[in-house]
Amino acid sequence: MANIKKTIIVLIRQDLRLHDHPALYHASKEGKVLPLYIHDESLSESGAAKKWWLHRNLTHFQESLEAIGGCLLFDSGELKDVLPKWIEKTGASAVFWNRVYEPGTFERDRKLADDLSSEGIDVKTFEGTLLLPPWKITKSDGSPYKVYTSYYKSLRKEEISKPVPKVNSLSAPDIDEKGLLLKDLHLLPEITWYKTMENIWEPGEEAAIKRLKRFSKEVQKYDEGRDYPAAGIHSTLSPYLAIGAISVRSVFHHFTEQIEKQTEPFIKQLIWRDFSYSVLLHFPQSPQEPLHEKFKAFEWEDNDSHWQSWIKGKTGYPIVDAGMRELWATGFMHNRVRMITASFLTKHLLIPWQKGAAWFLDTLIDADIANNSMGWQWVAGSGFDSSPYFRIFNPTLQSGKFDEDGHYIRMWVPELKNMPDKYIHSPSTAPEHVLEEAGVKLGKDYPYLIVDHKAARKRALDRFEEIK
Repeated sequence: MANIKKTIIVLIRQDLRLHDHPALYHASKEGKVLPLYIHDESLSESGAAKKWWLHRNLTHFQESLEAIGGCLLFDSGELKDVLPKWIEKTGASAVFWNRVYEPGTFERDRKLADDLSSEGIDVKTFEGTLLLPPWKITKSDGSPYKVYTSYYKSLRKEEISKPVPKVNSLSAPDIDEKGLLLKDLHLLPEITWYKTMENIWEPGEEAAIKRLKRFSKEVQKYDEGRDYPAAGIHSTLSPYLAIGAISVRSVFHHFTEQIEKQTEPFIKQLIWRDFSYSVLLHFPQSPQEPLHEKFKAFEWEDNDSHWQSWIKGKTGYPIVDAGMRELWATGFMHNRVRMITASFLTKHLLIPWQKGAAWFLDTLIDADIANNSMGWQWVAGSGFDSSPYFRIFNPTLQSGKFDEDGHYIRMWVPELKNMPDKYIHSPSTAPEHVLEEAGVKLGKDYPYLIVDHKAARKRALDRFEEIK
């Protein structure tokens, strides 16, 4: 009698790749495989930009699966309702998935695994998102680390599993059910504001690997060059890591096999990502609530005019405006500029970090709730191991230091392209004749400062002193 292989449903989430995909790889060795993507809007942390990116990468992943004999099925709704229907339709006896750790999702998945197991379904879960599961690195008493340096040192002592082999062939079950079409998930925005992003970002696993190889040639410059937005010495891998088009373990091992001294600064960024997920798992309130209790009493401002100026890149501070315009146009922002713009919102304008974090989640294609909330709490001073509350970036000095010749500013704030280097970082201090020669009229072509740095800094320090 012929050996009849069991049917295994593989839930697809943040793992749109064939390399180092533990759930897909192990399923391919054990039976006929049915990859299934279920879009649950109720648990979606993705904004409009990330959904566009998700749509584009799902298209590529679907093509990759079809090329090796598989298919990708789509459905929508709550996982607990939709998945059992597919188990019944297909006669699947097993469900595999790579774990994800967003608040609500992880606990939901654990409950689902228990329910399915009690009904005789073989459930297997794997680490396919991080270097190590977020409960792996803890202090000797089992409590989570709150300081990154200690976490980093502890993780660096651990062995990181090698990536599992790339899946090169799949055996798909014969089923009549075809599910939804990708377009039925309505991931693409109705307004096509994403045209610039389409010209910049190439989706898919192959594109991610190309970026990795390109960055490999520059990684030795990363430590010194990463703070200069015009230099382009950054990996631009975060959108692919966020969607799972490339495996973080693959990236880690790719660089640890090179000269460690050259690659360690970048590896530290990968470990920061793991650290942020550890904090998220142990403190699931972190995307909404300050991790330091005293910040719950902080008196924030609610100034819609300032908010609109910030999101539109019209604050009068060129480096801030350049960053916010880059974000809107490309779905991405250089990391140094992310810190500057976030600091400006929370400390110059005193607008709550949660509001800025929500804007970044909506507009970044590399939106990642763990990294995002950690970054914003770090800047605001309310998180673990965060920037001190009294560290308030002077955006003009930051601009002069990290974009000395104004190349980045001229790229994203073209109305200032003719300003001389001396005044490109602070048009408000330029003499009238300089502004005239540059074709800039403040208040018309480029805004006046919406707040004065010295006054804003004093106001922020006074507010912080109240909760000290």
